[in-house]
Amino acid sequence: MKFTLIKTDTNSKARIGEIYTSHGVIRTPIFMPVGTQGTVKAITQRVLDNEINAEIILSNTYHLYLRPGTEILEKAGGLHKFMNWNKPILTDSGGFQIYSLSELRKIKKDGVQFKSHLDGSMHYFTPQKVIEIQRSIGSDIMMPLDECTPYPCDFDYAKKSKELTSQWAVLNKKAFEDTKSLYGHDQYLFGIIQGSVYKELRESSAKDLVKLDFDGYSIGGLAVGEPTEEMYDIVDFTTDFIPENKPRYLMGVGRPENILEAIARGVDMFDCVMPTRNARNAYLFTSLGIVSMRNSAYKDDFSPLDPNCDCYTCKNFTKSYLRHLFNSKEILALELATIHNLTFYLNLVRESRKRIEDGTFTEWKNKFIKIISINLQTKKEN
Repeated sequence: MKFTLIKTDTNSKARIGEIYTSHGVIRTPIFMPVGTQGTVKAITQRVLDNEINAEIILSNTYHLYLRPGTEILEKAGGLHKFMNWNKPILTDSGGFQIYSLSELRKIKKDGVQFKSHLDGSMHYFTPQKVIEIQRSIGSDIMMPLDECTPYPCDFDYAKKSKELTSQWAVLNKKAFEDTKSLYGHDQYLFGIIQGSVYKELRESSAKDLVKLDFDGYSIGGLAVGEPTEEMYDIVDFTTDFIPENKPRYLMGVGRPENILEAIARGVDMFDCVMPTRNARNAYLFTSLGIVSMRNSAYKDDFSPLDPNCDCYTCKNFTKSYLRHLFNSKEILALELATIHNLTFYLNLVRESRKRIEDGTFTEWKNKFIKIISINLQTKKEN
């Protein structure tokens, strides 16, 4: 993988760079809209590409393996062709989804046995099989099988889990090297650093993976219930052990302020279902904080959702109309809200790149987060 580090902020670890793939260049910091099952919910590929200008999306190996299945994806010529998306795709390994199955899974030395959440059928993922599936999907960036620890968990459990993830990483990397270029375009593999909230384990995990020379490195096992400040501390600590010339990806995080704080700690890539899920539930992110479009205060409010946003929704519709759509349970509400929330997130990382470039990132970040905090506190008091 070619990753070009363009600039690092003088007042933080924030940085801007470019990841080159066969399906296009990804400018970092970047947010990846989540298209778990080969679709970003409530929005079309045309809008994602031409209006929101998403540079990469994330899909999920576990879900695509179960439905539509690898045979269908192979016949279609891979996920890009199947869903008509010509930009980069990152596929998660499904490790987190299997982790969330809880009692429906059994972790063994060479893989994970689990029951499908769809029909209860039994399946077995090994590190090799996860690579095989992602080769079949044809994603640009692949994630290895790992174990995501719960929070809280004791040191001994986290240590055993970290060691298992490191053992699987060796098998993932070998399977990846043994199956080059199945789809005629370059595919890359990231390692996933685990270790819960224990710095000793995070350092050990990072060093285990760096020895294997992955194309990039992910920080997994966070945003699973630990205090926010502890998450920031672990991210800040862990990025010091990731090579400067490799992309850094914080998995499944999160709120706008989380993303900005993680950028300040040296992270390049993010994904989260929050902007799309919140949109479908009428919670919209704005430059003044989160608003609920079902609130009666917007019944006769004919102003734009966010005066500082240039998305299709904000340029063409009022808060009153959006509230009407949600309260009437009109499908259009979901699309317009999703357009806005994804635009907000992508504008956030674009503005971050600009601020790192001109040297004002830290000042701008702190001001942005302060505005959001004041807005949330005001809502609590009212």
